[in-house]
Amino acid sequence: MVYLWVKSFHVLFVIAWMATVFYLPRILVNLAEAGDEPAVKARLLLMGRRLYRFGHNMFGIAFLFGLTLWQGWRLLPSKLPDVTAGLHWIDAKLTLVVVLLAYFVWTGRMLKRCEKGAALPPAKTLRLLNELPVLLLLGVIFLVLAKPF
Repeated sequence: MVYLWVKSFHVLFVIAWMATVFYLPRILVNLAEAGDEPAVKARLLLMGRRLYRFGHNMFGIAFLFGLTLWQGWRLLPSKLPDVTAGLHWIDAKLTLVVVLLAYFVWTGRMLKRCEKGAALPPAKTLRLLNELPVLLLLGVIFLVLAKPF
């Protein structure tokens, strides 16, 4: 039962983090299209800052629950199974998660540069880059469900 609760909380916080990963680039697109409207830009920057902070918190909590799922069997072997024993799907999954985290940090840095007056890439480029996390998340989901290796 402990395992299912830990896994449920991990999934919950991953979903919350992924919402920020998907939405922050949309705020950047809106900023790129805002033109010379200072009130709109100020509002979008505020939303972006708050969302980025929220995303960091959600990632941190998801990370702690994920770490518990991955290595918790060492501390509580009767409550948490070794779900990755001898399997390497977890290595591929963690690699994709690191890429998603790097993408999230990169979008946050673009937001911070925009706050300081730097130009953003064109809105069309930002829209294309917004699709990348969907593909990465699909890879993570497939690896978790299929455990192909």
